[in-house]
Amino acid sequence: MATEDLSKTSSLPPYPQMIMEAIDALNQPEGANKSSISKYMESKYGEMPPGHADLLTAHLTKMKDSGELLLIKNNYLKPGADAPLKRGRGRPPKPKEPLPPGVVLAPPRPRGRPRKDPNAPPAPKKLKPSAGPPKVSKTGRPRGRPRKVQPQLVQNGVEA
Repeated sequence: MATEDLSKTSSLPPYPQMIMEAIDALNQPEGANKSSISKYMESKYGEMPPGHADLLTAHLTKMKDSGELLLIKNNYLKPGADAPLKRGRGRPPKPKEPLPPGVVLAPPRPRGRPRKDPNAPPAPKKLKPSAGPPKVSKTGRPRGRPRKVQPQLVQNGVEA
């Protein structure tokens, strides 16, 4: 019994071919919906493989994305000869000037920050700038918290 099922599925033409055939045979000006395509395929080829609905959906989506079919109001139809080409998302690229013959381009630079050289000597430590006179604002006081004043010892041993 299982060999009969395999022989039936292997004798079926590819799904894109069956889909195009169904759209041609249904010959509707507004196109054919998924259920009518499925019914036509089942009537012509008999019992379809298990998972037929999922396979049909996947192939219809793939054909729609590649531009082989148009989806208008849930109906699939073949694009006409005067139909515009399907564009991808985003801004279209600028047209490129053809290069003169004999010109060889360098390989493009990789994106992102270049990796460190593992064999390079370690970089010297950066020195902190010396603490010079404090910066003074318009009010005449230096910025920030005032420094702690350390008590100075007087010579006779009493603090000031």
